[in-house]
Amino acid sequence: MKEIRILDKNFRELLSENVIQKRIEEIAGNINNDLKGKDVVFLGILNGAFLFAADLFRLIEFPARISFVKLASYQGTSSSGSIKELIGWNEDIKNKTIVIVEDIVDTGNTLERIVDELVIRKAAEVRIAAMLYKPGAYTKSIPLDYVGFEIPNDFVVGYGLDYDGLGRNLPSVYTLIQ
Repeated sequence: MKEIRILDKNFRELLSENVIQKRIEEIAGNINNDLKGKDVVFLGILNGAFLFAADLFRLIEFPARISFVKLASYQGTSSSGSIKELIGWNEDIKNKTIVIVEDIVDTGNTLERIVDELVIRKAAEVRIAAMLYKPGAYTKSIPLDYVGFEIPNDFVVGYGLDYDGLGRNLPSVYTLIQ
């Protein structure tokens, strides 16, 4: 099993690049079947979801838009518990189907904040596509429509996810070695 070091922490590979890409193809196929013919806007959550959003969006076979919003709730290796909007909304989403593209869903606090905002802005429908999902940490009741992988409630890095700003460029996902 491949191991890496970022700053003061060691990580081991959890999901390889090939496994991730294969799963994204499956998710894109499901979205293509489910949402073809609808007015769809993909909403990527920065910074972490930029790779997943790009890889997923390239596989969408119908006309769609993509936009991004940036919210932050992490500091170091744990959730700060508070969510700060850093970059605002710039798409008119009224009566559109929105696919929120998340790198990881753990507590669900960020997701809840975004879904509430989309409801206020009168989105016709909201779907959730999450690359990673931590069911052991999830405290909300918002259903996830497209999940790449369910993972343990461990800190992970790579494929868009970072540790103190580093590791986002790794093509695989790595888990912290305790």
